[in-house]
Amino acid sequence: MQDRLLTLDVYCASDVVTSDGVMKGEFISFADELVLDDSFQIIQGARQRPLTLISERGALRRDDASGNLVHLDSCLTLMDTDGTTHEVLILVEVEDDMAAEVFVLSLGEMVPLVDYRLVGIARHLATKRFAEAASGSFAKGTRITLRDGRMCPVEALSPGDEVLTRDAGPQPIKSIGHATLRATGSFAPVVIPSGALNNEGDLLLRPDHRLFIYQRDDRLGSGRAEVLVKARHLVDGQSITRRKGGFVDYYQLIFDAHHIIFAEGIAAESHLVDPRTHTDQTDQNTPHSLHGYHDYEVKDNLIPLKQAAALLRKASGG
Repeated sequence: MQDRLLTLDVYCASDVVTSDGVMKGEFISFADELVLDDSFQIIQGARQRPLTLISERGALRRDDASGNLVHLDSCLTLMDTDGTTHEVLILVEVEDDMAAEVFVLSLGEMVPLVDYRLVGIARHLATKRFAEAASGSFAKGTRITLRDGRMCPVEALSPGDEVLTRDAGPQPIKSIGHATLRATGSFAPVVIPSGALNNEGDLLLRPDHRLFIYQRDDRLGSGRAEVLVKARHLVDGQSITRRKGGFVDYYQLIFDAHHIIFAEGIAAESHLVDPRTHTDQTDQNTPHSLHGYHDYEVKDNLIPLKQAAALLRKASGG
């Protein structure tokens, strides 16, 4: 399995302190050091920061000079003062067999200086929840191009339906994953409005879902015409935004192989089955080869902040 980059928005352990309970005053930690009914607060001024990982033969590593392993420790359930529950994932960076850093990946919206009481610790859920957070997905309402050119809402598709692919012609859907999630944090979809990238209708994607773009002019300096760009990198806060609040239905289209398909008339990847995205829905599927698409992904340092969409629109002749 070839390496693949994944970027998550996380808090460091030092951003989350035990506000009440047995471990009062201590930073949040991994499961073995946590005590049920302790309360936690995100400190004033804390900000989520990007954590870029490499998925390498089923393991996760930091994409930096250290290359340290990062383990999925546990999924915590926290309850705020009005009884609303929130899930967070605890990720542990390991160096020389010791915990070097603990990261907190919030799966919902959490705010500073609010008490969140620890009501559940589940090690067995960490992998499943992480797979959901890492998977590229289409939001409900997104139209997918079928073999005959018709476009069908993703929620109306069924296994066996034949979808048009860029390089392999019509291909049958093997299975379809579905999850209804709070549209907050890592789960808030990217909204690409109609026409922003020559798409025929509004396109809603998970932030790490990748679009396939052919550059007539290499505006990004990638050295190639064909590139894959994560939806998160297209957000400019004006034409392309994140839609936060409420709930969102996400769908993963799974084929026998990883393909480039068409959503709202523009090219996007299908669900990539690999060790980090395995769920109950995908366990029966053989991990996919990237079929050369791995080299198409644009590195973060080539993407100008808040300018990627405009540059790619010009580069593709739109």
